[in-house]
Amino acid sequence: KRAFQIKFLETACGVPFDLVALDEALEKHRPAVVFVTHAESSTGMKQPLEGVGELVRKYGALLIVDAVVSLGGDPFFMDAWQVDAAYAGSQKVLGAPAGITPVSFGPRAERKISRRTTRPAYYWDVRILGDYWNCFGAPRRVYHHTISATLVYGLRTALMQLAEEGLPASWARHAATAARFREGLRDLGLQCYVEDPRYQLSTVIPIKLPPGIDSDILIARAMEKYKIEISRGLGPTVGKILRVGLMGVNAQTSTVDRVLSALQDGLQHALKAKV
Repeated sequence: KRAFQIKFLETACGVPFDLVALDEALEKHRPAVVFVTHAESSTGMKQPLEGVGELVRKYGALLIVDAVVSLGGDPFFMDAWQVDAAYAGSQKVLGAPAGITPVSFGPRAERKISRRTTRPAYYWDVRILGDYWNCFGAPRRVYHHTISATLVYGLRTALMQLAEEGLPASWARHAATAARFREGLRDLGLQCYVEDPRYQLSTVIPIKLPPGIDSDILIARAMEKYKIEISRGLGPTVGKILRVGLMGVNAQTSTVDRVLSALQDGLQHALKAKV
């Protein structure tokens, strides 16, 4: 078996990479697969994908995109952006139960899968899974595992609701909700962690934690008084930001106003507790 290496293209937190930096990294490392996160939930940053797929194909690689918290909430064009494979989170914008992952393979990814000379672990073997899902035109379906039928029903219903609303309408609703929330944050004297509007997600809005504010006190207050869960930072943003997800059915004006009230009250409560 051939050993493989993982190389990272690193930027400052909340700052996307550009095509020049990507080109240099591709030229240097010549990867077989390039993995990109479209919506980075620990910082609330949206990575632009225009031109990325074309550049990746220039070097003969496949482009795989994590669209877990963006699919349905922010525009995503798999074919136009030349994305070879993408996956999303059922429990995020779609609002279906967690535990089932929508995934899509383009023609180049399918060819790569069908031409593999090594076999991955059984539960990760997409060729067997594809036959189980009846995706690749096999003469007969094969048993792979016992899937949860209720998860499939839930995902189907969520996709049906999204189709009824329409993607453009869903994108517009999430964008309007995020804009209202950011305006409210400014009125409270709070700042968004991602400063450039071009790279701000509509689904996850990170807030810079004001100096001297204990996030644990604020978060507990929001839960106890308003039944609202506000998240902390993740990884490099721990202790630096608060994260608010406004996606799916929560991308509504009434939800925004309630979260803003919880934040205002939580800030005042945290200041009093400090005194």
